[in-house]
Amino acid sequence: MVGAPLEALQRVQLFADLDKPEVEQIARLFKERRFAKGDTVVKEGSGGAAFFLIGSGEASVTIGSAERARLKQGDYFGEIALIDEGTRMATITATTELICYGLTLWEFEPLVRQNGEIGWKLLQSMARMLRATRGF
Repeated sequence: MVGAPLEALQRVQLFADLDKPEVEQIARLFKERRFAKGDTVVKEGSGGAAFFLIGSGEASVTIGSAERARLKQGDYFGEIALIDEGTRMATITATTELICYGLTLWEFEPLVRQNGEIGWKLLQSMARMLRATRGF
């Protein structure tokens, strides 16, 4: 399979405002990544420039030494790093064999720069996400 599953990407909050052809363009940019049980997918405090969608398996989310969540098929992480290249806020560790679909900033940025409509919709989605975290 080339790219990420379209149905799963359409459930990602960042991509919620995109129409099907726009999501299809993004889906084609994803690459499959496999991680063995115990592998660290991303490490808290490290630089980040990739977004991951879990295709199968499970992973734990830890901040400091405390587990904060479990992720499973259809869950995702790294959407902010995809845009700002900031440091990772948590460590994600595969708790089973894990198949993810990954998208890097350097693959995503040219598409957004060339398509203002997609860029504007992403900006609106991010503004709504920010507003929701602030409780307004």
